Amino acid sequence: MLRLRLVTWDVKDTLLRLRQPVGQSYCAEAQAHGVRVQPEALSKAFREAYGAQSRRFPNYGQGQGLSSKRWWLDVVKQTFRLAGVHEDGVLSLMAENLYWDFCSARNWELLPGASETLSRCCQRGLRMGVVSNFDNRLEDILAQCDLRRHFEFVLTSEAAGFAKPDGRIFEKALRLGGVLPEQAAHIGDDYARDYRAAREVGMHSFLLRTTGQGGQPEVPPGHVLPTLSHLLALIEKG
Repeated sequence: MLRLRLVTWDVKDTLLRLRQPVGQSYCAEAQAHGVRVQPEALSKAFREAYGAQSRRFPNYGQGQGLSSKRWWLDVVKQTFRLAGVHEDGVLSLMAENLYWDFCSARNWELLPGASETLSRCCQRGLRMGVVSNFDNRLEDILAQCDLRRHFEFVLTSEAAGFAKPDGRIFEKALRLGGVLPEQAAHIGDDYARDYRAAREVGMHSFLLRTTGQGGQPEVPPGHVLPTLSHLLALIEKG
């Protein structure tokens, strides 16, 4: 059995996921303003805009003079421009609305087993925190989804100044938890950013690998979670 004192969690696609594709949410906002654009075009444009912004201004523009809100507003507006919408007044209004909409629980849903697994971890006396490549809206999102109460701390890449897989964000989490690396485990769905990065600083880690996820590097079976509900059994086997 692993002698753990702290478990840290990724959030997006580990505990929470979007209820619908980004393109559908953007399409609904556009329709509310009388703008007709296809959700598939918006999804494609979002991937392009998000990728370009992430390369130009990593980690929400930290240290480059951008706030995370400005970073996201620019992504949303560029998404609509790439999909053929160019009216600045409407773009600004839609970007502002969508920025705040994604703080709401109506845009997020829990992954199967998330709430039960967090509750069981608490019952076992495990302390928990969040380590997520996310902006400062995450506290509100977790509260809206009734998950914030499970965690001693929520460490976002925006607040830390480092994004996974940079080991410094995990080292900061260990300091916040007051534990040694071998006393902590991290749970996430990304091999490089979660599983490998946590192990590189000496933590234990488990990779959530849901059905249909292929093409990832081999991970020992004892480190793979087919669902979140498998976590405690793997810790006990540890």
